[in-house]
Amino acid sequence: MLVDKPGGMTSHDVVARARRALSVRKVGHAGTLDPMATGLLILGVGAATRLLGYVGGSGKTYEATVRLGQATVTDDREGDVVTTTSTAGLDDAAVRAAFAAQTGPLQQVPSAVSAVKVDGRRSYDRVRAGEAVELAARSVTVHRLEVRRIDRPSPDLVDVDVTVECTAGTYIRAIARDAGAALGVGGHLTALRRTTSGSFTVAEAGTVEESAAALVAGGGPGFLPLTDAARLLFPERSLTAEEARALGYGQRIPATGAAGTHAAVDPDGRLVALIEDAGRATRVAVGFPPG
Repeated sequence: MLVDKPGGMTSHDVVARARRALSVRKVGHAGTLDPMATGLLILGVGAATRLLGYVGGSGKTYEATVRLGQATVTDDREGDVVTTTSTAGLDDAAVRAAFAAQTGPLQQVPSAVSAVKVDGRRSYDRVRAGEAVELAARSVTVHRLEVRRIDRPSPDLVDVDVTVECTAGTYIRAIARDAGAALGVGGHLTALRRTTSGSFTVAEAGTVEESAAALVAGGGPGFLPLTDAARLLFPERSLTAEEARALGYGQRIPATGAAGTHAAVDPDGRLVALIEDAGRATRVAVGFPPG
């Protein structure tokens, strides 16, 4: 299911709503979105939950608005403002240069109010309990950061609309924070919308209820059959009926010499397994039994 998440809901809220709409317990999501964020959230239902780990690791595209001149405790609009510094002396060229510096390979420190675990507990839980949290930097890559618009809602503030293409695990809040810090005025995120995750796009998404109805009907906006989803993630290997039967029994079939994971599809178009070559044979990495 491809869902266009509204603001004000957690990713878990969306999953819970999907479970109610479908009367199914086995529903999961790939790629958490903060409550204030909107846009593409990919859900897996039933056996499709086995694909979610692969979906979550794909690159993402976001549209965001960054406010310069104020820093917040959460690096977004939901946190208390901790510093205010006039942006009256900033020109557009300096703003563009600060965001240009947030591209390429980065060592990015996640926001302290994030889902990163520290000794088994979420960082945001530790912060809310009054603990001081320092998170380690992590390697991320921002492939493209386009400044679409620079606006000045007041003499002391600058709002910047950006489009960001990045690897999974990149914090757009951290980009806002770090660009603001580089300019000496502070910054935080005021709007965030995810538009793509790998080959999946928000243009194909619907509300939870629309996507659930499409799944039940076997087609429609917001629903992608399991085999079609796997084909977007992996190269396809077409199986003979005999090969499909062998994989179903947990047996190995001859390797093709093609590197990486492949979606193994039987003659009827059903996803049988994700497979990988192991020497002269192909082994099942993830199986998808019929039914």
